[in-house]
Amino acid sequence: MTQTCILIGAPIDSGQKRAGCLMGPAAYRTAGIAAAITELGHRVVDRGDVALPALTAATSPNPAVHSLPETVGWAEVLREATEAALVEGVPIIMGGDHSLALGSVAGAAAFAARAGKPLFLLWLDAHSDFHTPLTTRSGNLHGTPVAYIAGRAGFEAFPPFPAPIPAERICLYGIRSVDPAEHAALLQHDIAINDMRVLDEHGIVKPLREFLDTVRAAGGMLHVSLDVDFLDPSIAPAVGTTVPGGTTFREAHLVMELLHESGLVTSLDLVELNPFLDERGRTARLMVDLVASLMGRKVFDRPTRSYA
Repeated sequence: MTQTCILIGAPIDSGQKRAGCLMGPAAYRTAGIAAAITELGHRVVDRGDVALPALTAATSPNPAVHSLPETVGWAEVLREATEAALVEGVPIIMGGDHSLALGSVAGAAAFAARAGKPLFLLWLDAHSDFHTPLTTRSGNLHGTPVAYIAGRAGFEAFPPFPAPIPAERICLYGIRSVDPAEHAALLQHDIAINDMRVLDEHGIVKPLREFLDTVRAAGGMLHVSLDVDFLDPSIAPAVGTTVPGGTTFREAHLVMELLHESGLVTSLDLVELNPFLDERGRTARLMVDLVASLMGRKVFDRPTRSYA
């Protein structure tokens, strides 16, 4: 099925403290994301990068929180951009750190609510990102989007999340690094937690197919948020939050192939790529290859890569 993919650059660094993620959108373009999608017969519209709007005052009672006005501003502009793009096709939001999901998923939720459809979230990440601005010790707001999406308290500085996603519609997949405060909060919510032990015991396929079956049965929309650190750092070094034991090359492609076969994905985040930490564009190319698998590239169509 031919689709229209809307590329939206989100050059965001405010959600964490390690500079470089703002170069992510340019790296994806340089790695050939548009060509990879069009070669599969789809249409690509590149909307360029969103710009930070005029900032308004925003404060937090937690003194560790930093860059709050900027993060709120990015969330607002990305909500608008994502919601508008869903009218025309599948938005692919190229980040940028994971705080961009505060806006992209809000836009998808607003669109789904207007369309009268339930929105589901697949979070492909080493981290659960279930902190709030009140509980984070690092002050890095890229660790808070799932809490905002699920309707947890503590986000008074942000616009109210449109139609918070019920816990049973959220799947954390591949996680392997959770802070104690996040773990305690997750135990109070019925979120599907498929950490790496679950995937090791049951395999990559079974938990994902079960979640996709739930989305299909509900006639839902599916937002996928893909963090570079979902992948093992041995194959994807260009991320500032490396956690050993991530998915392998083959496992990650299998996830994307299953998502393509499901036909359920309606929006996609690509987050936490830091080109400053990459090796000759290795991670950017891998992420683009994963997008191609999501859009229908077959296993025998993969290009040979040389990093020499």
